[in-house]
Amino acid sequence: MTHSIFLTRVVLRNYKSIGYCDVPLRKLTYLVGMNGSGKSNFLDALHLVRDALSGSLDNALNERGGLGEVRRRSSGHPTNFGIRLEFFLPNGLAGRYAFSIGALANGGYEVQNEECTIGKKGQGPSYRIEKGVVRSTSEATFPAVTGDRLALVALSGVAAFRPVYDALTAMGFYNLNPKVMRELQKPQEGKLLKPVGENIASVIGHLERVAPESLAKIQEYLQTVVPMVHGVQRIQVGPMETLEFRQDMAGAKHPWKFLAQNMSDGTLRALGVLTALFQGNRDYAPTVVGIEEPETALHPAASAALREALERASHHSQVIITSHSPDLLNDRSIDSDAIFAVVSQGGETHVAALDGGAREALRTHLFSAGELLRLNQLSPDPAEIQRQMTSQIDLFGEARA
Repeated sequence: MTHSIFLTRVVLRNYKSIGYCDVPLRKLTYLVGMNGSGKSNFLDALHLVRDALSGSLDNALNERGGLGEVRRRSSGHPTNFGIRLEFFLPNGLAGRYAFSIGALANGGYEVQNEECTIGKKGQGPSYRIEKGVVRSTSEATFPAVTGDRLALVALSGVAAFRPVYDALTAMGFYNLNPKVMRELQKPQEGKLLKPVGENIASVIGHLERVAPESLAKIQEYLQTVVPMVHGVQRIQVGPMETLEFRQDMAGAKHPWKFLAQNMSDGTLRALGVLTALFQGNRDYAPTVVGIEEPETALHPAASAALREALERASHHSQVIITSHSPDLLNDRSIDSDAIFAVVSQGGETHVAALDGGAREALRTHLFSAGELLRLNQLSPDPAEIQRQMTSQIDLFGEARA
């Protein structure tokens, strides 16, 4: 990629607990809030886009409990949900992709609107679809579309829109599960780590073959976070595979070898986070890496190394994390623009930039973000929340200046 920022802006409407949000993203973005505030729902909306494009919209919705569990209910009435993403493609062209999903009377659902534009309006590739009908397009021929699928899947075979499809399906989102990572795994495609780490052995094996420099970064940070661990590799166990760790043992001249099933949750989660961050190579890197609470199960002393790894990884992949860890945020060099506060008010999630007091404290290095979090002073700007609520843009309109 020419730069690590892929998504420049995310607009969500009626997605789970989020009534409306309009968030400009940085190369490294921290979503900070209490448990249950709705941080995960922001990441899940982006994850749904990837799942709906790489698989199917039906599966993406069903994996989340169906449309009724995804769309937000307002005053007891079901609503439609919509997502708008603004982005920069690897070739430097700006674009946007948006869609809205609504229920049908028979209990099904339909893609009510879908739109994609690359470059300046009227000058680059574009299309607009309403309820399965193509209303406008730059293309001389257009594949058949149906109301229960995103058209961009069919358009992945059209050269003009393939870069958008590739970039959106190259996003990875993670809530790593040490129990799954500990088990023997079937050999799988190892180009992109799966959400809970269910193919981590294949990913490590892939890096051993095609990107040893990326694996070296993972091993370097793993030893910093877990000093007793000296390395990790993929090994074959019959038709299955797993990970083998080298670890210091008291009185032993050389490190002992342990399989993943014998490693702690903290070690496995640390490996999963680092693998998610550095899984790319010179020819390929995830466009976005989103990680749920990467500090979970790690000793607070490892926070500085984790923070450095997040920053380093953000130079080749855009990174979005959720956190409520003062230790992870305890660095006065973190830019206030990179932190968004997430709060739940009356059951509705709001995502907004920090208020003026917190921004000034961070700008002048009076406090770190972690210190403000301990003082419960990382709050969203109420004026920004009000602006979002009163000036909700049309998901399918022009980008706001």
